[in-house]
Amino acid sequence: MILLYQFIYTIIIICCAPFILLFAAAGNKRVLERLGLSLSKEYPKNKRIWVHALSVGEVISAIPLIDAIRLEYPDKEIVLTVTTVKGLLIAKKELHEKVKIIQMPIDFWWSINRIRNYINPYCFVLVETDIWPALLNNLAQNNIKCFLVNGRISPSTFKAYKKFSFIIKPVFSKFALCMMQSEHDSKRLIETGIDQNKIITTGNIKFDRSWLPMQPQERDDLLNKLSLSAEDCIWVAGSIHKDEEKIILNVFLQLFPQFPKLRLILAPRNIEESNKILIIAQGMGLKSILKTDRDHDKNPYPVLILNTIGELSRIYGIGKIAFVGGSMVASGGHNLLEPASFGMPVLFGPYMHNFVLMSELILKEEGAIQINNENELYQSIKKLIEDDVLYDRMRKNSKNFVYKHQGAIKEVIMHIRKHVG
Repeated sequence: MILLYQFIYTIIIICCAPFILLFAAAGNKRVLERLGLSLSKEYPKNKRIWVHALSVGEVISAIPLIDAIRLEYPDKEIVLTVTTVKGLLIAKKELHEKVKIIQMPIDFWWSINRIRNYINPYCFVLVETDIWPALLNNLAQNNIKCFLVNGRISPSTFKAYKKFSFIIKPVFSKFALCMMQSEHDSKRLIETGIDQNKIITTGNIKFDRSWLPMQPQERDDLLNKLSLSAEDCIWVAGSIHKDEEKIILNVFLQLFPQFPKLRLILAPRNIEESNKILIIAQGMGLKSILKTDRDHDKNPYPVLILNTIGELSRIYGIGKIAFVGGSMVASGGHNLLEPASFGMPVLFGPYMHNFVLMSELILKEEGAIQINNENELYQSIKKLIEDDVLYDRMRKNSKNFVYKHQGAIKEVIMHIRKHVG
C-alpha cells in the first residue's frame, strides 16, 4: 500500500515539475521549503529529537511538551516541524529560543529522505494529528521510534478510519506507542483494528501549560491599548467560525441596550473573515472597529473585531464572560482552557466532538454552560451579568478545572523514556 502511495505521489510531482521549477527559479521560498530544497546538505552528527505539529492548536499543545523534553533530555537539540503558515508564525513567536523550527515538507519520498537526514532524529514525536504515511514508513525502516502524543479521534475521523482500516492499520503500526487524550479516543483507535498494546490513555497535555495569570499592570495596559475601561463588562467570543458571527452579534444587539457597559471582542478563527464581520456588524447598527485600526481611531466602541494572530489567549484575561466558537456549527469546538485559566465562565455550543472529555469535565465541575441556540446564549449571558453569586461560583470552578487535570506530560515523558531510554 505504501508503495502505491509513493508511486502516486511521484507521478503527481513529475506532472507538476514544470510549475515547481518555475516557482523555484522565481525564488518562491514556500515551494522550496515544502519540497525540502531549502534544507542544508550539511547533516548534524548528533541525534536530535524531532517534534511535529500541524498548525496553531498543535503548536500551542507542544509548548509544555517541548519544555518537558528539554528537561528530560538536556543534551539533545529539539527540532520542531510545522505544516501551516499560521502555525509557523506562532512557533517562531513562542519557541524560537528553545528549538530549531522548520517548515514540514510534503510527504514525498525524496523530501522525507532529505529532512530525515537533515534532522538525524533520535525519535519522532507527532502531536495530536497530521499523519504522514511515507514519513512514518521511512522512519520505521530506519529504526527510528515514533510516538503519537495527545492523540484524538473525532467522530468523522473514526468513521473514515473504520471504513479504510486496511490503509490505516499499516500506517499506525509504525508508531511505537499512541498516547491518547481520553478513553473515548483510545477505544475508537482500538475499534479501527490498531494493536491495543500500542495504545494508552495519558490525558490531555493541553492542561499542562504554564498558565500565566493576568497581572494588574498587564490588564491595565491591555485595556488602555484597546480603549476599554475597568468598568466595562467585556464578553470575549473567541475562535468564531463562519455563520457563528451572526449569532454572536444578534445576541449582543439584544443585550447592549440593557447593559450599556457591555463590550464585545469578537475573534474570528480565520482573520480573513474580519472585514466581512465588520461590515455585518456595522450593517446591524453596531459601532465596530478592527483591532488593527486602533492606532488611528481611539473613539469608544461597543464591538472590537480581533484581526491579529496570537493575541486572543491574553485578551481572554480582560474578559468577564467567554464564548468559545466552532461549537455552534459542526466544526467540533475549540480549546476551553485559555478562558477557563483566567477564571472565566465559559459558554459553548452543542458541537464539541473534538473536545468531548474536556467539555464534559468542565460542565460536570460547573465552570461552563453549554447552549444549543441563540436564545439560550442570550439568556445565559444575561443571567451571568445579573447574578453575582452564580458568576463568582463559575469563575472559581472554571479555574479549578484547569489545574485539577494536569499531569499528562509527566506520563508522556515516562513512556517515551521507557521506549528510547
